[in-house]
Amino acid sequence: MSPSSLAARASRLVAGLKSLYPDAGCELHHTSALELLVATVLSAQCTDQRVNGVTPLLFARYRTADDFAKADPARLEELVHATGFFRNKAKAIIGLARALVEKHGGEVPETMDDLVALPGVGRKTANVVRSVWFGRPAIPVDTHVQRLVSRLELSKETDPVGIEMALQRLLPERDWSFAATALIWHGRRVCFARNPRCPTCTLRDDCRFPGRL
Repeated sequence: MSPSSLAARASRLVAGLKSLYPDAGCELHHTSALELLVATVLSAQCTDQRVNGVTPLLFARYRTADDFAKADPARLEELVHATGFFRNKAKAIIGLARALVEKHGGEVPETMDDLVALPGVGRKTANVVRSVWFGRPAIPVDTHVQRLVSRLELSKETDPVGIEMALQRLLPERDWSFAATALIWHGRRVCFARNPRCPTCTLRDDCRFPGRL
């Protein structure tokens, strides 16, 4: 497919996603950049629903970066246990909180370089924070985005960074944040990893996956 044809199809797919999910947004509950950062770290290999079940008590106990930085590891592990990989997540949260206190006055930074320098924070988490809290154009690439980009044949890239860069080249900047979020929503609601609902999917006409079923 020529670059222009691919761009046209991508534009139709984004239009379709806007029709399906006009209010698509982050499903992690948060009231601050710090809460969003911590919730996103907890969401690794875990559903947003489960994270949202854990964070009310967590955020009531730890309100600032300094609170998290001084947290007792065992107590923090207990509070985040239900999200899985709780030891690594607790260690990362305490580490990133200490870095926030020591290097950023306890505030969550906005730049990609500063965010990914925090313990436990990769590009996906950084892009979530930049997009959702700071309103910057960004493309967080999670497993849903990876799966849908492949099925829709929007890129042959397979690693998250390659997919992010490919989508940045393919889509206008104004659509970056929405497209990534809407792909996640579609992956959770229709385009499942197993038994996707292809027959009823409204994106089917511009999707290459049904022909391979």
